[in-house]
Amino acid sequence: MSVMEVNQTDQCFRFSCPERSVSTVYVLLYVSAAVVVLLTVCGNLLIIISVCHFKQLHTPTNMLILSLAVSDFLVGALVMPAALIWMIESCWIFGAVYCLCYILVSYFLATTSIFNVALVAVDRYFALSNPFLYTETVSVSIMCIVVLCNWFAIMFYNVALQHFNGHFTSVVMCPGDCFFVLDEVWSLVDLLLTFVLPCAVIVILYVLVFVIARKHATAIRELNIHTRASKNITDSMKSERKAAKVLGILVSVFLGCLFPYFIYTVLGNVIEIEMGSFQKVLMLVYLNSTINPVIYALFYPWFRRCVKLTLTLQIFNTDSSLMNVL
Repeated sequence: MSVMEVNQTDQCFRFSCPERSVSTVYVLLYVSAAVVVLLTVCGNLLIIISVCHFKQLHTPTNMLILSLAVSDFLVGALVMPAALIWMIESCWIFGAVYCLCYILVSYFLATTSIFNVALVAVDRYFALSNPFLYTETVSVSIMCIVVLCNWFAIMFYNVALQHFNGHFTSVVMCPGDCFFVLDEVWSLVDLLLTFVLPCAVIVILYVLVFVIARKHATAIRELNIHTRASKNITDSMKSERKAAKVLGILVSVFLGCLFPYFIYTVLGNVIEIEMGSFQKVLMLVYLNSTINPVIYALFYPWFRRCVKLTLTLQIFNTDSSLMNVL
């Protein structure tokens, strides 16, 4: 997913950064930007601390949530500040070297996020469709290996894309602008590999997940009617269904933030896109990293308990990692 991919002519249509006087609105924009960055960084940092510290949360699925939180945290720390300043100033003010670093990091992290979400969909489908096989074959260590392979594979793809597309010649640094331009062939390849394929996997598997969840709901009702000796089974099935629903909300929000960007990307091959509009759509992709911790806070009681224990510094107590948070 080429985060900074726009189709530009060889002309630089903006030759200087516009002067902006200090005003109340201007200050308010910067305060709002700072709040968004802090929410993104702190929210995802709390998820990272929770999953890493409390042993009860060391599950295969939570390793994927941890991977997603790490990528979201890095987006908030490394990408969003520059992107928000660029949008507020209507001008890239950081220079060519920082532009290059910004493009590489934002591209890598955004691609990692979408593949993390795809892995979550695969994990939930496998867990619900083959629960016994999932329990026997998928462990925390195996999931950590999968996560690391995902990060390294995306890094390799990123390097290969830069190399074959012409690493430095692809960066358009007009005064006040910072773009990454793919040729037509690589633009199509990138769109298919980093958007169409993972999104197809996400949508198809989550449709199947909710079909299975509906079957489980029917099975639970029948078990409750015909037997009283199935409490553990029904509790487990209810837990899996609830996890699937929450992660389904996470995936839906993610796709909602992602689709406008890729619609703009596809339209960019046909029509000329205003830079201001493109920046707003791109910012929506980044804001998904801010929204994810809010979803966890609203739907995961364990996350709220972990946040309370962290903010009250109880995680520094002896054996705090063994505390019950579920």
